[in-house]
Amino acid sequence: MLTTIARIGQHVGQEVRLGCWLYNKRGSGKIQFLQLRDGSGFIQGVVVKAEVAEDVWEQATKLTQESSLYITGIVRADDRAPSGYELNVTGVEIIQLAENYPISLKEHGVDFLMDHRHLWLRTPRQRAVMAVRSEVIRAMYEFFQENGFYKVDPPILTPTSAEGTTNLFHTKYFDEDAYLSQSGQLYMEAAAMALGRVYSFGPTFRAEKSKTRRHLIEFWMIEPEMAFVDQEENLRIQEAFVSHVVQSALKNCQMELKTLERDTSKLENVKGDFPRISYDDAIKLLQEKGSDIKWGDDFGAPDETTIAEHFDKPVFITNYPTEIKAFYMKPDPNRPEVVLCADMIAPEGYGEIIGGSQRIDDPELLEKRFAEHELSEDAYRWYLDLRKYGTVPHSGFGLGLERTIAWICGLDHVRETIPFPRMLYRLYP
Repeated sequence: MLTTIARIGQHVGQEVRLGCWLYNKRGSGKIQFLQLRDGSGFIQGVVVKAEVAEDVWEQATKLTQESSLYITGIVRADDRAPSGYELNVTGVEIIQLAENYPISLKEHGVDFLMDHRHLWLRTPRQRAVMAVRSEVIRAMYEFFQENGFYKVDPPILTPTSAEGTTNLFHTKYFDEDAYLSQSGQLYMEAAAMALGRVYSFGPTFRAEKSKTRRHLIEFWMIEPEMAFVDQEENLRIQEAFVSHVVQSALKNCQMELKTLERDTSKLENVKGDFPRISYDDAIKLLQEKGSDIKWGDDFGAPDETTIAEHFDKPVFITNYPTEIKAFYMKPDPNRPEVVLCADMIAPEGYGEIIGGSQRIDDPELLEKRFAEHELSEDAYRWYLDLRKYGTVPHSGFGLGLERTIAWICGLDHVRETIPFPRMLYRLYP
């Protein structure tokens, strides 16, 4: 029967058939060890010359790296094998012999690997990252579906921006100006007024000329928005959400995290209440560490890392100055110079993974913000309508998928967290 490597444990002692590729091969004149992969995992196939037909042996010996084949064999449990199983090969049917495969089993430079990203994905490490990415997405959907959220899809082409058009990709929508979305938030606020609790998940675009290990030009965000939810409840939901995602990855991606050599002990504590530090106290902490940062400045990556080093799980930095945050964030009624917002900073130097806030629900204050930020009232008239017709307290947040995966996997750069990364000088393949 045709099966997959992931399900091979269901067939111990049985003969099975796999569609697979040869990842690597070693052996001698009497035995060949075939490292096989099929997308669901890796397994070793053992071909013993004395135990197979002559044509099977010949087929096995001429296999090259990344040749495609069907292979049959008897499944055998083996505690020494990474997957716990091996295959005693009984038959080999070559589909194609690959020639001069570009990515050999030696070290290659990052630029070379990025030029061959379409092939680099086949390696155990990259396959593991993509499997973790898939599990993280599954767990995110699971959390929201189990907690009464509806999925809503905002547009990617927009006439305006959530936070100004400075860093957006401009295009023409027939005779009108349009932009690739940097966030679906404003549209999700409209959806929340119809459905109560909603979330979106999709690509977002930032035309920032940044080359840091945390930045991509195109990245994916999940953006929940919730009616009748204040800042405090917003933070509780974020804690539960991130805890669920991390614990799901730990439970369901043990093999992948082992392949990545991730120290999972640093993730096991990511559950329950997360620590909080106010913007005011964060500034004081940095100043005590010798920083010349002052109140009113935004945090850079080194600042976030310094703050995170004081905690063993994600930390919320709360109540930033109004002047450095987006126009839609609600001021603290008791202290209007700061807003009811929070950034969630991941441990181990991975920086901000969530930004969220309670939104302005007062139509007059929102109109004032339009004027202060020089936003077109015509373009944002529909957004103001949400406050004119049944306004309610509401909150939301956005989680950056790739930064979150980089943290969970323990990666040095976000470029490995997305199948085909788009960076400042990278549009191929």
